[in-house]
Amino acid sequence: MGDLLGKLIGLYEIALLVRIVISWVPHNPYNQAIRFLYKITDPVLNPVRKLIPPFKGIDFSPIIVFIGLGIVKRMVGGMF
Repeated sequence: MGDLLGKLIGLYEIALLVRIVISWVPHNPYNQAIRFLYKITDPVLNPVRKLIPPFKGIDFSPIIVFIGLGIVKRMVGGMF
């Protein structure tokens, strides 16, 4: 169970990384793949953005989420 959760968290980290890279380049926000990516990452990123808003145009929410996911992965990995 812990291994599966670790792999799912790893996939989510990849989705976050892709979203970060996409934000640096021009893209079509109506593309279905982009919309799906936003749909799965926004529910986690938006609450973090409310706590720590972007500073001088830099959004730190993905970094905070990566740190949180790393902590969860370590906790889950230690449980099983």
